[in-house]
Amino acid sequence: MERIVITHSPDETEEVGVGLASHVRDGDVVALVGELGAGKTTFVKGLARGLFVKDVILSPSFLLARSYPGRLPFHHLDAYRITSPHELSEVGLLELLPPADGVTAVEWADRIPDLIPRGAIWVTLEHAGEDRRRITLRR
Repeated sequence: MERIVITHSPDETEEVGVGLASHVRDGDVVALVGELGAGKTTFVKGLARGLFVKDVILSPSFLLARSYPGRLPFHHLDAYRITSPHELSEVGLLELLPPADGVTAVEWADRIPDLIPRGAIWVTLEHAGEDRRRITLRR
């Protein structure tokens, strides 16, 4: 499956995440790729909203991961500061790839490609103008 969507605002980018939420299953990993400011966290906020997460989604850059209750448990992992896959193992986060329960969204997944399980949903976000984004979803 591959789908390309062009969005014209952060709200539209978030809505694409909401739409994906209806297709994810327990144990899925959503691997996000894109440069700084491409909309990864905005997309993740939509995915969480679509999974009925009530908490405010914050970037886990300094904590590496946050978990939230929702329709399915939602785990948000940020690999931006990861310099070695062993770091995830040392802090016990490998259990989220894939999660035993729920869905894990991984920002900067291209920094840990060998840890992303087969069958993950890859979401690539690219700048396509000032507020426009080209979002490619593939499984």
